[in-house]
Amino acid sequence: MRLRRSFFDSQFILVLNIVTNYAWLLPSPWRISMESVNMRHLLKWRRQQSPCSSITYSVQFQGEFELTILNGSWEDAVGCQQVTRTECDLTFDLGSDSDYSIRVRAECGWRVSPWAELGRPFNRRETILTVPAIAVTTMGDALQVTFKGLPLTVGVTVTIWKRGELVRGKSSLRVITVQQNPLHIDALQEGAVYCVKAQAHLDTHSKSSSTDTQCVSITGPGPTWLKPTTVTVIVVILAGLVFFLSWSVTHCSPEACYAYFRKEPQPTALLLDWPLTRVKIYPQDELRETIHAVLLTAQQ
Repeated sequence: MRLRRSFFDSQFILVLNIVTNYAWLLPSPWRISMESVNMRHLLKWRRQQSPCSSITYSVQFQGEFELTILNGSWEDAVGCQQVTRTECDLTFDLGSDSDYSIRVRAECGWRVSPWAELGRPFNRRETILTVPAIAVTTMGDALQVTFKGLPLTVGVTVTIWKRGELVRGKSSLRVITVQQNPLHIDALQEGAVYCVKAQAHLDTHSKSSSTDTQCVSITGPGPTWLKPTTVTVIVVILAGLVFFLSWSVTHCSPEACYAYFRKEPQPTALLLDWPLTRVKIYPQDELRETIHAVLLTAQQ
């Protein structure tokens, strides 16, 4: 009888422990999804209702390297440990073209939720490529195609053709990477109109839509002699001016320097230092007669 009672007590304690732990267990995140556009991989999830007011989240991943070389271990996602937000940027963590298993859990102090995994493994080759933004400009007999916001691992196929020749299959294909941006194409026909369109790609299975066609007219290289001749003339004139000034300074005699760089003398009136005692004060009548005499003399 005592043995049976001891057995029931142990079972009751076990059930109570399980119920208590489950009651204090946090609910796992749900609706986990991966949003990948232009090689930017963003993991998102939703939080569930919980009595804890300060829930944080941690993310782990497991790729081919972790699965085979590290004996199936899981790696912590950098920058996604104990975060309060409900998303995680895994762009730099998922650094290869292998399949990745990804999981996330909720945390509140010492309590944690069970891990919730992404529905299926994710491969970065599944990213969605948007239409690349391009700008086409002319430079003499050449065109320049510039791409904006091109991801590092994405290539671009550029199609170039002379207007009216695309239907006959006469077009040129150029495949470039971000390191070759911008693309420069020279030696084009002067006066012709060339059209350009582009398409981003990762491989043969992942491509973006093509850009709108952009057409430009080639104006030609212009007078090839104009710029070199202008530069040469300017250099010769400056060199001659510098030589003349240097020669003038070194070979100028004192007489010649005085003749060319002569200083104008000051007026005599400014140089005379008349004492006040020598200034004669004329009475008013005498001063009037003196001025009248001077005027008569000047008229004669």
